[in-house]
Amino acid sequence: MQDGAQVPLRPRERIISTARDLFRKHGIRGIGVDAIAEAAGTNKMTLYRHFGSKDDLIVACLRDVAREVDAIWARFEQEYEDDPLGELNAWVRVGAECVVGDGRGCDLANAAVELAESDHPARHVIEEFKRDQRNRLADLCRKAGVDKAELLADTLSLLLEGARVSRQSVGAEGPAARFVAIGEAVIAAFVGEGQARKRAHLTRTSQRQGKSAVGRVRGRVGRMAVEHA
Repeated sequence: MQDGAQVPLRPRERIISTARDLFRKHGIRGIGVDAIAEAAGTNKMTLYRHFGSKDDLIVACLRDVAREVDAIWARFEQEYEDDPLGELNAWVRVGAECVVGDGRGCDLANAAVELAESDHPARHVIEEFKRDQRNRLADLCRKAGVDKAELLADTLSLLLEGARVSRQSVGAEGPAARFVAIGEAVIAAFVGEGQARKRAHLTRTSQRQGKSAVGRVRGRVGRMAVEHA
C-alpha cells in the first residue's frame, strides 16, 4: 500500500457510515435496508450478518455518533487541561460548527423525533447520550468556578438544541448565526454573577470583622477609662 493511501472501510464500518449518511438525508423511516445495502456496496445478507435488524443498525449508528462526540471531549480535556473556562468557550465554538453544518440538526435529536415509541431500543441510547452530555457540561461549569453550574449547563444545552432547530427552520442567517455570541455572553454573565457574589461576601465579611475590631478597641478603651478613674 502506498503512503497516504486511504484504508478501505470494513463491511460493518462501511454499512454504518452509509446508513448514517442516508438517515441524515432521508430520515430513519425514509430509507430501507435494501437501499442501505446497495449504497454500501454490499447485500442485505451481509447487512443482516452484522446487524440482526434495522433497529440494531440504527442503534449502532447512534452509538457511532456518540463515540465521535466522546473524541471531541477528549480533545478538549487535552487542549484545555488547566483552563476549564477556555474549554467551556471551546464547547460553544464547536457547538456553532455543529449548528451551521449541513443544517440537518443533531442525529440523536432527529432520531428521538422519528422514533417516538418509548420501548424502541434507540431511545435508551438517545436518552443516555443527552443526559451524559448535559452532566459533562455541568461538571465543566463547576470546574470553571461557576456557582450555578447546573443552571448554566441546562441553559447552554437548551441553547444548542434550540439553535439547531432554528437553523433547520429559518436557515443559517437566523438566530442560530449568533450562537457563539449568545453562548459566550451567557457564560460571561454566569461567571460575572459568581464573582460579584464572592466580592459582596468578602466585603460583608470584611465589614463584620472591622466592626468587631472597633468593638474590641472600644471595649479596651472603656476598661482603661474605668481603671484610671
